[in-house]
Amino acid sequence: MSLPVMVLRVVVGVVLTGAVLHASETAAGVPTTREQAQEVFTKQVKPFLETYCSNCHGEKKSKGEFTYRYAIKYAGSPAFRQLWNHAAASVKAADMPPEKEDKQPTAAERKMFSDWIAGMKHLSPKDPGQFVIRRLSKIEYGNTLRDLFGVDPRAAAILPDEVFGAGYSNSLSPLLMEQYLLVANSVLDQVFAKAGQPPTAVEQRIITARPGNGVDERAAAQRIANDLARRAFRRPVSTAELDVLLSAFDLGKKHGRDFRESVRLVVKAVLVSPQFIFITPVSGDEPKSGVVALDDHQLASRLSYFLWATMPDAELMALADQGRLRDPTVLAAQTRRLLSDTRSRALFDGFGAQWLGIDKLAGKTFDPEKFPEMTPALRQSMYDEARLLFDSIVREDRSVRTFVEADYTFADAKLGALFYGMKIDGEGMQRVKLTNANRGGILTMPGVLATTSFPNRTSPVNRGVWVLEHVLGEHVPPAPANVPALEKQDQSKVATLTLRQRTELHRTDPVCNNCHKILDPIGFGLENFDAIGRWRERDESGGAVDASGELPGKQRFSTPQELKKIIAARLDDLCHNLTGRMLAYALCRQLEGYDEIVVDGLVTNIAKDGHRMQNLVVAVVTSYPFMHRRIGDLPGAGNEKK
Repeated sequence: MSLPVMVLRVVVGVVLTGAVLHASETAAGVPTTREQAQEVFTKQVKPFLETYCSNCHGEKKSKGEFTYRYAIKYAGSPAFRQLWNHAAASVKAADMPPEKEDKQPTAAERKMFSDWIAGMKHLSPKDPGQFVIRRLSKIEYGNTLRDLFGVDPRAAAILPDEVFGAGYSNSLSPLLMEQYLLVANSVLDQVFAKAGQPPTAVEQRIITARPGNGVDERAAAQRIANDLARRAFRRPVSTAELDVLLSAFDLGKKHGRDFRESVRLVVKAVLVSPQFIFITPVSGDEPKSGVVALDDHQLASRLSYFLWATMPDAELMALADQGRLRDPTVLAAQTRRLLSDTRSRALFDGFGAQWLGIDKLAGKTFDPEKFPEMTPALRQSMYDEARLLFDSIVREDRSVRTFVEADYTFADAKLGALFYGMKIDGEGMQRVKLTNANRGGILTMPGVLATTSFPNRTSPVNRGVWVLEHVLGEHVPPAPANVPALEKQDQSKVATLTLRQRTELHRTDPVCNNCHKILDPIGFGLENFDAIGRWRERDESGGAVDASGELPGKQRFSTPQELKKIIAARLDDLCHNLTGRMLAYALCRQLEGYDEIVVDGLVTNIAKDGHRMQNLVVAVVTSYPFMHRRIGDLPGAGNEKK
């Protein structure tokens, strides 16, 4: 039997804003106000592109499918932010223009170009971005079923897996709708007792009204539908929404169902309603365009799904009902309360694992002959180590620096023996003190080291890229096309070489050297750890590991411990990267334009109190983009198409 389901138009994507140029220059040369950015762009950036880039990427050519033809016309548009970042990384690394080109920019010109792009965020008007009306992920849907009906969250296991963070899926295909119907039927079978049996405890909680004493069946059904939908939709229910749910009750009565069975249809209608499957705003009067504050119920859902991956609890809903949640003091206190709850594990499972890249560890391939230890159980322990470290830094409100310099970790007997040379008694993961300064923190964590390796060996390049991008937030240009891998080297000539020597031989190609001279030293600094993270003194060739290196600024190191100190010293970069990634995850979209100005301000305030982790999370939650949304286009914003 089909049930009427409301059609919800899902608003996705970010409207492109026009090029509104504004910049001035700080002492470091980064543009920060409108007028001078226009001047820098006109007098320096455009001539730079015309002189060094137009032959391959201009009006008539798009070598490598890369052209600035439209980006130069709409320089401030978020649509071209990734292109500009890619260009800046390539120019900064001296990867572009290619060495074969006669015209090469000076170091000062390269810096001017990079500085201008770093200041492009100031070209954007104040904008919180559109509120992403998105479908609950499988994890969120299962958790919400648990908290709403007390069922096992694995009831949602048949739904497809999705990617957490920025870029949620919003499609609702017929096949997916059928899967939601199957989940709904499974939940109903657990919630409602079979005919003739006493009602379950959940059923008694759902049926909040019964006919009798002057209350007819439809009035009782209306009370039940309103009470359930209010919790399920995480907000007050509109009259139109309530009418749709009651039409399910009417349909049941029309086909001879009794009151209880007709109410069951109402519950089913709630479970497959877009208002349950999606996080939606309250229907009502609002402007057609402009910026509005999130109402308290939207804010409660955004906060709860961000930190718990489930629906708001009674306390959050009560504050939303009272209109108090938007008070920054109240919101900050609620954020810390949610972080103290065990459900905040969801912040690591959704955000932390993706940030570190170990969400891919379970499915990563390793050579079973070389690494028979990489069993599913060991991979889970590696994952749990990272989760527990992340959780401890958040719960104990430690400095972000702890992610790099932690002098403790979590391990079970297998992890302790295999990676840390210690005997751990008892079952499960335990907090342990580290005495080897080469260990500790995410850079030397087995799960991370394994994720950034190849199936049969380490990868200094992968590890270098991971540190630069995931830890420090730098943009690393992709490798040039047709560059042969190390495995393509003449094996008779490299058989006796260490991996470092083979990699350095690879760098003799000028095309490869520009990037590798920055990436490789970091990766070499971690070469004492094999492909799954065990300490070693010699690599696969039998040669001694040389973990020494030098980073820009004559920063020399010879051990992982010394490398970690150099990375930890870039605390503002680490904090900026982590804050930006977390804000993008919380907003469920990529950051652009004004968002980057917001992140700069958040990091400045976080630094005032020692870069503490809970302050970082509170700063994200109380930020302008988190607490506001844009409806339609910004006044005066352009929507030019390429």
